[in-house]
Amino acid sequence: MLRVLNVNRLGWIVSILLGVLVLCPLAAVIIQVLLPGVFFGELNFGDLSLLLDVFNRPLWRKSLENSLLLGLGTTLLGTLLGTVLAVIRSRWRFAGAAALDAAAWILFIMPSFILAQGWIMFSAGNGLAASLLGWKWVSGAVFSPGGLIVVMTFSKFPLAYLTVRAAMEWKMDMLSQAARLCGARPWRVWLSIEAPLLLPSICSGALLVFMDTIGDFGLPSAIAVVYRFPTLPYSIYSAIYTSPIRFDMAGVLSLYLVLLITLAIAVQFYILCRSRYDILSGRAERLIPGSSGQYHWLLSGAVILLLIVVIGIPIGSSLVMSVLQVQSDGLVRSNLTLQHYAELFRQGADLFPGIGRSLAIAAIASLAGLLIGLGAAFVLSYSRFRFKKAIETATLISFAVPGVVLGIGYIFVWNQKWLEVLGLRLYGTPTILVLAAIAGAIPVITRMITGSMAKVPEHLLDAAQLQGASLVSRVRRILIPLIRGALVSGALAAFGSCVFDLAVNSILFPPNFVTLPIVIDDAFEDMRFGYASAATVTGGGIIVLILIVIEAVFKRKGATA
Repeated sequence: MLRVLNVNRLGWIVSILLGVLVLCPLAAVIIQVLLPGVFFGELNFGDLSLLLDVFNRPLWRKSLENSLLLGLGTTLLGTLLGTVLAVIRSRWRFAGAAALDAAAWILFIMPSFILAQGWIMFSAGNGLAASLLGWKWVSGAVFSPGGLIVVMTFSKFPLAYLTVRAAMEWKMDMLSQAARLCGARPWRVWLSIEAPLLLPSICSGALLVFMDTIGDFGLPSAIAVVYRFPTLPYSIYSAIYTSPIRFDMAGVLSLYLVLLITLAIAVQFYILCRSRYDILSGRAERLIPGSSGQYHWLLSGAVILLLIVVIGIPIGSSLVMSVLQVQSDGLVRSNLTLQHYAELFRQGADLFPGIGRSLAIAAIASLAGLLIGLGAAFVLSYSRFRFKKAIETATLISFAVPGVVLGIGYIFVWNQKWLEVLGLRLYGTPTILVLAAIAGAIPVITRMITGSMAKVPEHLLDAAQLQGASLVSRVRRILIPLIRGALVSGALAAFGSCVFDLAVNSILFPPNFVTLPIVIDDAFEDMRFGYASAATVTGGGIIVLILIVIEAVFKRKGATA
């Protein structure tokens, strides 16, 4: 009974925090659909026929169709690619293994609009592919529905890769060895035993890929400059930033995004509730990559080729742009320059303070999100809390809805006059950026932790409780050591995504409180592509270095534990 009370108390704490950080802002956006002007001192009743207009208005319908096509296609290819790479990386040693880890983090933290700019510079009619390599076919291949799915796959597969790899930190060879003793071949063992046991992590990774794809605003909107491919986030942004402002339209389209995510969650829940996956015991060992033998060069070559495409094209194009005087003059010696970097350090009054502010916000958000996400994952995995399905939904909604919509909701909630009396009118202060960043960090962390937590049997925690261990003690001494890799991956993933969250920063940043994504975006809007690319390379390099150092420190501690 005491155990139930403790876990239920944890469930209520998590529920309240998620309600404040996620549900209230998003509910405010929905309320705006039903009662336009209610947050501005007016009470009107909305036109509910807008809910069906998504099927009648050509732009809205096309946006829904494109989002579904892009989301489903990217989920299928991105999950497949990320899972295969995670299995290869965890099981075998090969050249480029460390580079693959670094590439996953780079792609994860790089803002989608920067990746899109790189693909545009490479694939446009007069881009680097055509001018330097003579590949005229690249433009037509990339700027098509299938091409955009491939581009999104190369950007989103790290979500599946990081989730599956974190779940493969520990191994249990009993079942595999039993199958081999019965004569099963290695590939048969993998398909019938090992792959099914990874299903929770694969589903979690697929869900993250799907949510991040249909909620992505930067990449589709940037590519729309060359190829018109409207999606739901793009149409929501248009509703907010065109005159007259249509908050009701933005709310309706946001509602459909939430509905798509709810359906995806339902599918995942249906798949996972049909079996059990808790196979770890005291005989579990850390999975150490073995020799790849005769396939060493094949694996190394395939991974290096993939890295050239997924990193070399989008980020390499930005690197090239940062050292070109004139884009149209090509990559010749007379056109190379470091003047953009010199300007960066001469006039970097906004850049370096912006980096510091972004790092501080991301650090606070990742630590707070880790605590909340760990609590949410524990409730979802080991409790019978009556509202745990609502907790799971809340942890995912903020990941699905575009940052501009979440930002609008934060304005509605935290810009009320009556909050000023309580000292809680947070709009226009850095605190609101921190709260929005925490809301964005929670779903990433929760999904990564839940995938690994599914492999830890509940009876290990129950045994400790019988010995008098408290809830905090059981989590700290038993659960955390077993899911250490997922905790580190989740915190670092949240940290990286918070640093470059352009949407939330654009709509919520206070006056004279410029952050890193704002500096880069302003430079792009001013057509200073060389300066913006130099700022991206410098700022991104600093962030990636920090992530690599932190991950290396925790891996070393884990190896000596």
